[in-house]
Amino acid sequence: MIRVGLTGGIGSGKSVVARIFESLGVPVYYADDAARQIQNQDPEVKKQITEVFGADAYNVEGLNRKFISDIVFSDRQKLDQLNAIVHPATIRDAERWLNEQTTPYALKEAAIIFESGSHRDLDLVIGVTAPLPLRIKRTMTRDGISAHDVQERMNKQISDAIKMKLCDFVIFNDEKKLLIPQVLDIHEKILASKQISNPTL
Repeated sequence: MIRVGLTGGIGSGKSVVARIFESLGVPVYYADDAARQIQNQDPEVKKQITEVFGADAYNVEGLNRKFISDIVFSDRQKLDQLNAIVHPATIRDAERWLNEQTTPYALKEAAIIFESGSHRDLDLVIGVTAPLPLRIKRTMTRDGISAHDVQERMNKQISDAIKMKLCDFVIFNDEKKLLIPQVLDIHEKILASKQISNPTL
């Protein structure tokens, strides 16, 4: 099975693209959703997060996301500590999930595929990009935060220009170029590459 990453910066719309792939029957692993589940359910991860951030890291609803976010987006060292706890656990979970899939290819959707090093375990990476003002606007609307806060989050990731150069395919989600034809084109190319590498299929 071909392992494909799907990545993009904040507000690029990679989750929308992922759902289009899902509609084509392609399984998708949503790394952010998995990470949230792991942070709430994995005893060792919870223990390590509490050791770093204190008792307020969790409340009756689970991980205190606002409390953690307010710290890590203003303290790079704390962000690195959190990533060092969560990323390895999420990568292991994604590896388990990928090994269970039986389709020609499966997607791992994650914002930090290159930053976390998980691209090394993937065969291809698809990037989703959009103009910066549109990405900022989308994130402000989605998360209810200021443009300054969005920019601060963006500064913690590899620049979009660099990230897209590292990808094998790039999808433009600028609300002008249609998404579905772009996804279908990449979908067909991946399936064709699978058939070439496995001529008996």
